Amino acid sequence: MPTVSRSVLFKFVIAFGIPLGVLLMPIDWIPLDDLTVIQHRLLAIFLLAALLWVLEPVPVFATSILIIALELIMISDKGLNVFRGTTSGHELGELIAYTDIFSAFSSPIIILFMGGFSLAIAASKYDLDNNLARVLLKPFGNQPRFIMLGLMLITAVFSMFMSNTATTVMMLALLAPIVASVPKGDTGIKALVLCIPIAANTGGIATPIGTPPNAIALQYLTGENAISFLDWMAMGLPFVVVQLAFAWWLLQALYPANKQEMTLKLEGKFQKSWRAYTVYTTFAVTILLWMTTSLHGMNTYVVSIVPLAVFTLTGIMGKEELKLINWDVLWLVAGGIAIGLALDKTGLAVALAHAVDYDTLSPVAVVLTLSLICWLMANFMSNTATANLLMPIAAAVATSMQSLSTVGGIQGLLVVVAFSASLGMILPVSTPPNSLAYSTGLIESKDMAKVGVILGVVGLVMVYAAMLILT
Repeated sequence: MPTVSRSVLFKFVIAFGIPLGVLLMPIDWIPLDDLTVIQHRLLAIFLLAALLWVLEPVPVFATSILIIALELIMISDKGLNVFRGTTSGHELGELIAYTDIFSAFSSPIIILFMGGFSLAIAASKYDLDNNLARVLLKPFGNQPRFIMLGLMLITAVFSMFMSNTATTVMMLALLAPIVASVPKGDTGIKALVLCIPIAANTGGIATPIGTPPNAIALQYLTGENAISFLDWMAMGLPFVVVQLAFAWWLLQALYPANKQEMTLKLEGKFQKSWRAYTVYTTFAVTILLWMTTSLHGMNTYVVSIVPLAVFTLTGIMGKEELKLINWDVLWLVAGGIAIGLALDKTGLAVALAHAVDYDTLSPVAVVLTLSLICWLMANFMSNTATANLLMPIAAAVATSMQSLSTVGGIQGLLVVVAFSASLGMILPVSTPPNSLAYSTGLIESKDMAKVGVILGVVGLVMVYAAMLILT
């Protein structure tokens, strides 16, 4: 048997064997109190998803489709009768409405991706990506490391004030002509692709509005515990600068460019046809609307339908262009949404979060435990959903434990948890920017996992060190 076949077979055995073992294991053996049969099944599906996404014996989008199918069959109200029947000795638990699971593919985040893909397709068709890259990256010269630095700085700054998904859409549009200038096989391409989601995920930490977990944390920080915009930036911005500097060095170390200079083929002029002007205007207006959601009332997802509508109505995107949308990535994202939805609806996420007896832990141990749980969960479900789940628990724990004042009290705990949520980025499904970067086809999930784990661990260590030094 060829070596590659053995490797794939081994991955299949591991990926399916462990979840099957969990599924067949008696519920009493699992160290979680009052686990229902539905939660038991979902735990097995969750482990299967995690292992298949990490080991990748099948394409990641195929894993997502499998996960949705298993949820529909095993834990939905329209699944197989054998899975909906009563069970002896254990509570079945609440079945999920099958329409909720199917709604994962019509989630607002899917529309956000489709709007982003339409911007990228139109920008490429009318050379907007090439011209923007030429203008924005000119100050950073021709060395690959400085071009990467330019991409990271621009991405991080935009992510501080607008959706990191929208920022990634814009930056990946600029990346296409740059990648086209790099010889095939150059490992530096991976660094250029990975730097954008890393900067997008990290940049939002710097401001209260940069990422949803920050805003969720502020909801619980009121009165004497309130943190102002500038106070948050005083904590977040130095962290972002150090984390990005480390990421810049790490990407160069893991994926060094084969050449010291990169000749960017970015010559050209802005096109002047009416369709080109329509693309320019729509691109600019969409970015502006994304940046000013609080002024006009439309959220990021509603704004995302605008370019899709304009481009299809004007013929800028026809049937052929619609085929260029990365449907495999949309399925990949839908699978991640379905897992997050099921964790929430079945109560398994709450059970996992409450699995630890926080009253028996020291203040430092409480912070570390909640932070690590948050980081682990944020890698497999929306960081917003993770923050929504854990912030109330963290706030309650902080209020009841006077000894937490030694590690910054409720402010210190919630800020650490918020930072931890944004550091969860080891998989293509971990964050929308990761999924978008994966959609380029230039990186593999193992590349993302390797960099994501290192950055996550280093980031957490920096947060803990800062907490201990400043309190």
